[in-house]
Amino acid sequence: MSHANSARYVFPGGNTSLGFYSFYEDIVNNATTRLFILKGGPGVGKSTLIRAIADRLSQEGHDIEYHCCSSEVTSLDGILVPALGIAILDGTAPHTVDPRHPGAVDEIINLGNYWFEEGLIDLKDEIITLSRQTKHLFARAYNYLAQARLINEDQESYYQISNCLNFLQLNITAGKLIKEIFPADNPYGKPKTRHLFASAITPQGLANHLPSLFDRLKKRYIISGSPGTGKTTIVKKLYDTAVTLGYNAEAYHCALIPEKIEHLILPELDLGIITGVEPHTYSPKAEDVIIDLDQFVDQKALAPYLEDIQEANRRYLAALDRALEFMSKVKAYRDQLEAHYISNMDFDALNEFREQLIARIAYFAQ
Repeated sequence: MSHANSARYVFPGGNTSLGFYSFYEDIVNNATTRLFILKGGPGVGKSTLIRAIADRLSQEGHDIEYHCCSSEVTSLDGILVPALGIAILDGTAPHTVDPRHPGAVDEIINLGNYWFEEGLIDLKDEIITLSRQTKHLFARAYNYLAQARLINEDQESYYQISNCLNFLQLNITAGKLIKEIFPADNPYGKPKTRHLFASAITPQGLANHLPSLFDRLKKRYIISGSPGTGKTTIVKKLYDTAVTLGYNAEAYHCALIPEKIEHLILPELDLGIITGVEPHTYSPKAEDVIIDLDQFVDQKALAPYLEDIQEANRRYLAALDRALEFMSKVKAYRDQLEAHYISNMDFDALNEFREQLIARIAYFAQ
Protein backbone atom coordinates (compact mmCIF):
# COMPACT_ATOMS: atom_id res chain seq x y z
CA MET A 1 0.00 0.00 0.00
CA SER A 2 1.81 3.12 -1.21
CA HIS A 3 0.54 6.64 -0.62
CA ALA A 4 3.31 9.19 -1.17
CA ASN A 5 3.74 11.92 1.41
CA SER A 6 0.52 11.04 3.21
CA ALA A 7 -0.76 11.90 6.66
CA ARG A 8 -2.67 9.63 9.01
CA TYR A 9 -4.20 10.67 12.32
CA VAL A 10 -4.74 8.41 15.33
CA PHE A 11 -5.20 8.64 19.10
CA PRO A 12 -2.55 6.71 21.07
CA GLY A 13 -4.56 7.03 24.28
CA GLY A 14 -8.07 7.80 25.40
CA ASN A 15 -10.46 8.80 28.15
CA THR A 16 -12.41 5.58 28.66
CA SER A 17 -14.69 3.76 31.09
CA LEU A 18 -11.49 2.36 32.63
CA GLY A 19 -9.95 5.81 33.06
CA PHE A 20 -7.09 6.96 30.87
CA TYR A 21 -6.12 4.05 28.61
CA SER A 22 -2.77 4.02 26.86
CA PHE A 23 -1.56 2.44 23.63
CA TYR A 24 1.59 4.58 23.63
CA GLU A 25 3.69 1.42 23.53
CA ASP A 26 2.66 1.18 19.87
CA ILE A 27 4.82 4.22 19.09
CA VAL A 28 7.70 2.78 21.09
CA ASN A 29 7.47 -0.55 19.27
CA ASN A 30 7.62 1.14 15.86
CA ALA A 31 10.49 3.54 16.65
CA THR A 32 13.25 1.13 15.66
CA THR A 33 15.77 3.77 14.56
CA ARG A 34 15.32 6.61 17.06
CA LEU A 35 12.76 7.51 19.70
CA PHE A 36 12.80 10.99 21.21
CA ILE A 37 10.89 11.12 24.51
CA LEU A 38 9.88 14.62 25.61
CA LYS A 39 9.59 15.41 29.31
CA GLY A 40 8.24 18.62 30.82
CA GLY A 41 5.14 20.30 32.20
CA PRO A 42 2.01 21.64 30.46
CA GLY A 43 2.60 24.65 28.25
CA VAL A 44 6.35 24.09 27.82
CA GLY A 45 6.00 23.60 24.06
CA LYS A 46 5.97 19.83 23.61
CA SER A 47 3.14 19.78 21.06
CA THR A 48 4.55 22.82 19.22
CA LEU A 49 7.94 21.13 18.98
CA ILE A 50 6.40 17.89 17.72
CA ARG A 51 4.37 19.75 15.08
CA ALA A 52 7.38 21.76 13.88
CA ILE A 53 9.36 18.56 13.36
CA ALA A 54 6.39 16.93 11.61
CA ASP A 55 6.04 19.92 9.27
CA ARG A 56 9.73 19.78 8.34
CA LEU A 57 9.69 16.02 7.71
CA SER A 58 6.49 16.32 5.69
CA GLN A 59 8.06 19.04 3.53
CA GLU A 60 10.89 16.63 2.83
CA GLY A 61 8.38 14.12 1.47
CA HIS A 62 8.03 11.72 4.37
CA ASP A 63 4.75 10.06 5.32
CA ILE A 64 3.74 11.14 8.81
CA GLU A 65 1.48 9.44 11.33
CA TYR A 66 0.13 12.05 13.75
CA HIS A 67 -0.69 10.84 17.26
CA CYS A 68 -3.28 13.26 18.63
CA CYS A 69 -4.00 14.19 22.22
CA SER A 70 -7.31 12.94 23.63
CA SER A 71 -7.33 15.75 26.19
CA GLU A 72 -6.83 18.55 23.63
CA VAL A 73 -7.70 17.54 20.07
CA THR A 74 -5.64 20.32 18.48
CA SER A 75 -2.47 19.17 20.26
CA LEU A 76 -0.10 16.39 19.31
CA ASP A 77 1.23 13.76 21.70
CA GLY A 78 3.59 12.33 19.11
CA ILE A 79 4.46 11.56 15.53
CA LEU A 80 5.77 8.44 13.84
CA VAL A 81 7.64 8.30 10.54
CA PRO A 82 7.02 4.63 9.70
CA ALA A 83 9.45 4.33 6.79
CA LEU A 84 12.31 5.72 8.89
CA GLY A 85 11.45 4.11 12.22
CA ILE A 86 11.71 7.53 13.87
CA ALA A 87 9.26 8.84 16.46
CA ILE A 88 8.97 11.72 18.88
CA LEU A 89 6.43 11.65 21.68
CA ASP A 90 5.27 13.30 24.86
CA GLY A 91 6.36 10.93 27.60
CA THR A 92 4.78 12.75 30.55
CA ALA A 93 1.83 11.63 32.70
CA PRO A 94 -0.75 10.24 32.24
CA HIS A 95 1.01 8.48 29.35
CA THR A 96 4.43 8.15 30.93
CA VAL A 97 6.99 6.53 28.62
CA ASP A 98 10.51 5.63 29.67
CA PRO A 99 13.37 4.46 27.44
CA ARG A 100 13.82 0.77 26.72
CA HIS A 101 17.20 1.12 25.01
CA PRO A 102 18.68 4.38 26.36
CA GLY A 103 21.18 5.93 24.00
CA ALA A 104 21.04 3.11 21.47
CA VAL A 105 17.51 3.92 20.29
CA ASP A 106 15.77 6.02 22.92
CA GLU A 107 16.66 9.53 23.97
CA ILE A 108 15.08 11.66 26.71
CA ILE A 109 14.67 15.37 25.99
CA ASN A 110 14.06 17.42 29.13
CA LEU A 111 12.24 20.62 28.22
CA GLY A 112 12.49 21.58 31.87
CA ASN A 113 15.95 22.82 30.94
CA TYR A 114 14.23 25.81 29.33
CA TRP A 115 11.98 27.00 32.13
CA PHE A 116 12.65 29.57 34.84
CA GLU A 117 12.45 27.50 38.00
CA GLU A 118 12.25 30.43 40.41
CA GLY A 119 9.10 31.74 38.73
CA LEU A 120 7.44 28.32 38.92
CA ILE A 121 8.38 27.95 42.58
CA ASP A 122 6.64 31.26 43.26
CA LEU A 123 3.51 29.82 41.60
CA LYS A 124 3.72 26.49 43.42
CA ASP A 125 0.41 26.75 45.29
CA GLU A 126 -1.54 27.79 42.18
CA ILE A 127 0.05 25.03 40.07
CA ILE A 128 -0.73 22.35 42.66
CA THR A 129 -4.32 23.56 43.05
CA LEU A 130 -4.97 23.68 39.30
CA SER A 131 -3.45 20.21 38.83
CA ARG A 132 -5.67 18.78 41.58
CA GLN A 133 -8.79 20.40 40.12
CA THR A 134 -8.01 19.01 36.67
CA LYS A 135 -7.43 15.53 38.06
CA HIS A 136 -10.71 15.71 40.00
CA LEU A 137 -12.72 16.71 36.92
CA PHE A 138 -11.28 13.84 34.90
CA ALA A 139 -12.09 11.42 37.75
CA ARG A 140 -15.71 12.61 37.75
CA ALA A 141 -15.86 12.20 33.98
CA TYR A 142 -14.45 8.67 34.20
CA ASN A 143 -17.16 7.76 36.74
CA TYR A 144 -19.84 8.73 34.21
CA LEU A 145 -18.05 6.88 31.41
CA ALA A 146 -18.03 3.78 33.63
CA GLN A 147 -21.77 4.32 34.12
CA ALA A 148 -22.25 4.61 30.34
CA ARG A 149 -20.45 1.30 29.91
CA LEU A 150 -22.81 -0.45 32.33
CA ILE A 151 -25.81 1.01 30.53
CA ASN A 152 -24.34 -0.15 27.21
CA GLU A 153 -24.25 -3.67 28.64
CA ASP A 154 -27.90 -3.15 29.59
CA GLN A 155 -28.70 -2.14 26.00
CA GLU A 156 -27.04 -5.26 24.65
CA SER A 157 -28.73 -7.57 27.17
CA TYR A 158 -32.18 -7.13 25.60
CA TYR A 159 -30.97 -8.71 22.37
CA GLN A 160 -29.84 -11.74 24.38
CA ILE A 161 -32.82 -12.18 26.71
CA SER A 162 -35.32 -11.81 23.85
CA ASN A 163 -33.62 -14.46 21.68
CA CYS A 164 -34.25 -12.11 18.79
CA LEU A 165 -30.88 -12.58 17.07
CA ASN A 166 -30.45 -15.12 14.30
CA PHE A 167 -27.02 -16.41 15.32
CA LEU A 168 -26.93 -18.86 12.42
CA GLN A 169 -27.13 -16.00 9.92
CA LEU A 170 -24.57 -13.99 11.91
CA ASN A 171 -22.11 -16.88 11.77
CA ILE A 172 -22.81 -17.43 8.07
CA THR A 173 -22.15 -13.73 7.43
CA ALA A 174 -18.88 -13.87 9.37
CA GLY A 175 -17.83 -16.98 7.44
CA LYS A 176 -18.62 -15.36 4.09
CA LEU A 177 -16.59 -12.29 5.04
CA ILE A 178 -13.60 -14.42 5.99
CA LYS A 179 -13.72 -16.27 2.66
CA GLU A 180 -14.21 -13.05 0.71
CA ILE A 181 -11.52 -11.03 2.46
CA PHE A 182 -8.68 -13.52 2.80
CA PRO A 183 -7.18 -15.01 -0.39
CA ALA A 184 -6.08 -18.63 -0.65
CA ASP A 185 -2.37 -17.74 -0.83
CA ASN A 186 -2.00 -16.51 2.74
CA PRO A 187 1.42 -15.24 3.86
CA TYR A 188 1.60 -17.48 6.97
CA GLY A 189 4.34 -15.27 8.34
CA LYS A 190 4.74 -13.70 11.76
CA PRO A 191 2.15 -10.91 11.75
CA LYS A 192 2.80 -7.41 12.98
CA THR A 193 -0.12 -6.07 14.98
CA ARG A 194 -0.85 -2.53 16.07
CA HIS A 195 -3.35 -1.30 18.66
CA LEU A 196 -4.60 2.29 18.70
CA PHE A 197 -7.74 4.42 18.87
CA ALA A 198 -9.39 5.97 15.81
CA SER A 199 -11.80 7.95 18.00
CA ALA A 200 -11.73 9.66 21.38
CA ILE A 201 -13.93 11.15 24.08
CA THR A 202 -12.39 14.56 24.65
CA PRO A 203 -13.02 17.86 26.50
CA GLN A 204 -13.88 19.26 23.06
CA GLY A 205 -16.47 16.53 22.42
CA LEU A 206 -16.50 13.25 20.53
CA ALA A 207 -13.82 13.07 17.85
CA ASN A 208 -12.66 10.54 15.27
CA HIS A 209 -10.12 10.27 12.47
CA LEU A 210 -11.81 7.57 10.41
CA PRO A 211 -11.54 9.44 7.07
CA SER A 212 -7.75 9.88 7.34
CA LEU A 213 -7.34 6.18 8.03
CA PHE A 214 -9.91 4.56 5.77
CA ASP A 215 -10.49 6.90 2.79
CA ARG A 216 -7.18 5.84 1.25
CA LEU A 217 -7.97 2.12 1.28
CA LYS A 218 -8.97 0.25 -1.85
CA LYS A 219 -11.72 -1.77 -0.16
CA ARG A 220 -13.97 -1.03 2.82
CA TYR A 221 -16.61 -3.00 4.69
CA ILE A 222 -18.95 -1.01 6.94
CA ILE A 223 -20.73 -2.98 9.64
CA SER A 224 -23.76 -1.34 11.26
CA GLY A 225 -26.40 -2.44 13.73
CA SER A 226 -27.90 -1.78 17.14
CA PRO A 227 -25.96 -2.39 20.38
CA GLY A 228 -25.80 -6.14 20.98
CA THR A 229 -26.16 -7.30 17.37
CA GLY A 230 -22.61 -8.67 17.13
CA LYS A 231 -20.63 -5.94 15.36
CA THR A 232 -17.48 -6.10 17.46
CA THR A 233 -17.74 -9.91 17.62
CA ILE A 234 -17.44 -10.08 13.83
CA VAL A 235 -14.59 -7.54 13.76
CA LYS A 236 -12.75 -9.57 16.43
CA LYS A 237 -13.22 -12.76 14.38
CA LEU A 238 -11.73 -11.03 11.35
CA TYR A 239 -8.81 -9.75 13.44
CA ASP A 240 -8.14 -13.21 14.89
CA THR A 241 -8.32 -14.78 11.43
CA ALA A 242 -5.91 -12.22 9.98
CA VAL A 243 -3.35 -12.82 12.74
CA THR A 244 -3.72 -16.61 12.50
CA LEU A 245 -3.11 -16.48 8.74
CA GLY A 246 -0.08 -14.23 9.16
CA TYR A 247 -1.48 -10.90 7.97
CA ASN A 248 -0.40 -7.63 9.55
CA ALA A 249 -3.32 -5.98 11.32
CA GLU A 250 -4.13 -2.56 12.75
CA ALA A 251 -6.77 -2.84 15.46
CA TYR A 252 -8.61 0.33 16.44
CA HIS A 253 -10.29 0.02 19.81
CA CYS A 254 -13.54 1.39 21.22
CA ALA A 255 -13.13 4.80 22.86
CA LEU A 256 -15.54 3.84 25.66
CA ILE A 257 -14.76 0.14 26.11
CA PRO A 258 -11.09 -0.17 25.13
CA GLU A 259 -11.00 -3.97 25.29
CA LYS A 260 -13.25 -4.07 22.22
CA ILE A 261 -11.93 -3.75 18.66
CA GLU A 262 -14.22 -1.55 16.56
CA HIS A 263 -12.27 -1.05 13.35
CA LEU A 264 -9.63 -3.01 11.49
CA ILE A 265 -7.11 -2.25 8.76
CA LEU A 266 -5.29 -5.01 6.86
CA PRO A 267 -2.45 -3.11 5.13
CA GLU A 268 -1.31 -5.93 2.82
CA LEU A 269 -4.84 -6.29 1.45
CA ASP A 270 -5.43 -2.51 1.31
CA LEU A 271 -8.68 -3.21 3.13
CA GLY A 272 -10.56 -1.90 6.14
CA ILE A 273 -13.50 -2.94 8.30
CA ILE A 274 -15.40 -0.12 10.00
CA THR A 275 -18.02 -0.26 12.73
CA GLY A 276 -20.20 2.49 11.33
CA VAL A 277 -22.50 3.59 14.14
CA GLU A 278 -22.91 6.72 16.23
CA PRO A 279 -20.83 8.53 17.29
CA HIS A 280 -18.26 7.35 14.73
CA THR A 281 -20.32 7.08 11.56
CA TYR A 282 -18.48 6.85 8.24
CA SER A 283 -19.83 8.25 4.99
CA PRO A 284 -19.78 5.27 2.61
CA LYS A 285 -18.34 5.46 -0.88
CA ALA A 286 -20.15 3.96 -3.87
CA GLU A 287 -17.96 0.85 -3.85
CA ASP A 288 -18.19 0.16 -0.10
CA VAL A 289 -19.86 -2.99 1.19
CA ILE A 290 -22.43 -2.21 3.90
CA ILE A 291 -23.54 -4.97 6.26
CA ASP A 292 -26.49 -4.08 8.51
CA LEU A 293 -26.75 -6.65 11.30
CA ASP A 294 -30.21 -5.38 12.26
CA GLN A 295 -31.48 -7.50 9.35
CA PHE A 296 -30.86 -10.57 11.55
CA VAL A 297 -33.07 -9.26 14.37
CA ASP A 298 -36.57 -10.69 14.89
CA GLN A 299 -38.40 -7.44 15.61
CA LYS A 300 -41.48 -9.25 16.96
CA ALA A 301 -39.38 -11.03 19.59
CA LEU A 302 -37.72 -7.74 20.52
CA ALA A 303 -40.96 -5.72 20.64
CA PRO A 304 -41.80 -6.34 24.34
CA TYR A 305 -38.48 -4.75 25.31
CA LEU A 306 -38.60 -1.65 23.10
CA GLU A 307 -39.60 0.75 25.89
CA ASP A 308 -36.82 -0.59 28.11
CA ILE A 309 -34.34 -0.23 25.25
CA GLN A 310 -35.42 3.35 24.60
CA GLU A 311 -34.99 4.16 28.30
CA ALA A 312 -31.53 2.55 28.29
CA ASN A 313 -30.62 4.60 25.22
CA ARG A 314 -31.72 7.77 27.01
CA ARG A 315 -29.72 6.91 30.13
CA TYR A 316 -26.66 6.05 28.04
CA LEU A 317 -26.67 9.41 26.26
CA ALA A 318 -27.28 11.23 29.56
CA ALA A 319 -24.26 9.54 31.18
CA LEU A 320 -22.10 10.32 28.17
CA ASP A 321 -23.26 13.95 28.19
CA ARG A 322 -22.38 14.28 31.88
CA ALA A 323 -18.92 12.87 31.24
CA LEU A 324 -18.40 15.36 28.43
CA GLU A 325 -19.70 18.16 30.65
CA PHE A 326 -17.07 17.46 33.31
CA MET A 327 -14.33 17.10 30.70
CA SER A 328 -15.29 20.38 29.07
CA LYS A 329 -14.59 22.14 32.39
CA VAL A 330 -11.01 20.87 32.26
CA LYS A 331 -9.99 23.34 29.56
CA ALA A 332 -10.27 26.45 31.76
CA TYR A 333 -8.02 24.95 34.42
CA ARG A 334 -5.53 23.58 31.91
CA ASP A 335 -5.33 26.95 30.17
CA GLN A 336 -4.47 28.60 33.49
CA LEU A 337 -1.92 25.90 34.26
CA GLU A 338 -0.28 26.24 30.85
CA ALA A 339 -0.23 30.03 31.20
CA HIS A 340 1.89 29.73 34.34
CA TYR A 341 4.46 27.63 32.48
CA ILE A 342 4.35 29.70 29.29
CA SER A 343 5.15 32.84 31.27
CA ASN A 344 8.19 31.09 32.73
CA MET A 345 9.74 29.57 29.60
CA ASP A 346 12.81 30.68 27.66
CA PHE A 347 11.28 30.13 24.23
CA ASP A 348 14.22 31.74 22.41
CA ALA A 349 16.53 29.06 23.78
CA LEU A 350 13.89 26.39 23.12
CA ASN A 351 13.50 27.49 19.49
CA GLU A 352 17.26 27.33 19.05
CA PHE A 353 17.24 23.80 20.46
CA ARG A 354 14.37 22.89 18.11
CA GLU A 355 16.51 23.70 15.07
CA GLN A 356 19.34 21.60 16.49
CA LEU A 357 16.96 18.71 17.09
CA ILE A 358 15.53 18.95 13.57
CA ALA A 359 19.09 18.77 12.21
CA ARG A 360 19.76 15.66 14.32
CA ILE A 361 16.56 14.00 13.13
CA ALA A 362 17.57 14.79 9.54
CA TYR A 363 20.79 12.89 10.23
CA PHE A 364 18.86 9.79 11.35
CA ALA A 365 16.55 10.17 8.35
CA GLN A 366 19.40 9.78 5.87
